Amino acid sequence: MSSRLLASALSTLLAITLPLFSAASQAADPAASLLELHQLRLAAQKSLGDFYMFNGMEGDQRYERMIDESLTQARTHLGALTEMPGESSKALRSQLEQQWQGYQIDLNKLTNALKTQGFTDLQPVADLAGRNQQLMSLSQELYNKMQQESGYSVPPLTQRSREQSLLMQAIAVDYASRSASVGATFMGGGEARPIEELVSEFASKMTALEKEPKNSPQLKQSWSGVSTKWRYIEKSLINYNENSVPFLVNKYSDTIIQGTEAISSQYAAAKL
Repeated sequence: MSSRLLASALSTLLAITLPLFSAASQAADPAASLLELHQLRLAAQKSLGDFYMFNGMEGDQRYERMIDESLTQARTHLGALTEMPGESSKALRSQLEQQWQGYQIDLNKLTNALKTQGFTDLQPVADLAGRNQQLMSLSQELYNKMQQESGYSVPPLTQRSREQSLLMQAIAVDYASRSASVGATFMGGGEARPIEELVSEFASKMTALEKEPKNSPQLKQSWSGVSTKWRYIEKSLINYNENSVPFLVNKYSDTIIQGTEAISSQYAAAKL
């Protein structure tokens, strides 16, 4: 075979095998897919809190933009979940897609109603919160199933810090719902946990993570920064009925989550 023909044959072989190799690599990287799913959960959860802020702040366009940003982020992360490790996770991924589409439609309808009418009825808001909770439950089920079917487990400290981010987001959503006068009754689904209980859980878990022996000096400093921000809003969260400060809580919860996610990425890089 001439060198030209050989080069042509090798080029054709590479063109065929490289996409297959790329797809196999993607399918073989459950850590990346699980991170996408985690970030999807955070964005979906935040979109509900953004809506409550849009409601409570009487249509402040800043929160309308935040709703759009959260929806865009969630769609992007969902779109990145193309390869599932097994049939069960593939089926759950399909269900998640359907649940997301319904939630997105309902959220956009309510946002438009607020813009045009200046108010929304409570029941559709309760239904939206219920959809969001179903979305969170389904994504948690998928998160667990992906680990089971791939044989990969998220490292302990990485997982604990991710759970801390989700808990902070849940607290922020709960607080925003109260400030928007829709209340915990309309958080959706089953029994809503008291916000005081959520705050206590966050504080105790953060203390444990701060004291984790595997923390490097840099991680200790990062946790200290997150802790300082948390202490600034902790009393307001507990005493939510006395002096509502939704803007402050919303702003600081965002920075706390950003800080926690940065720490989580460091844990993941170190496989901790």
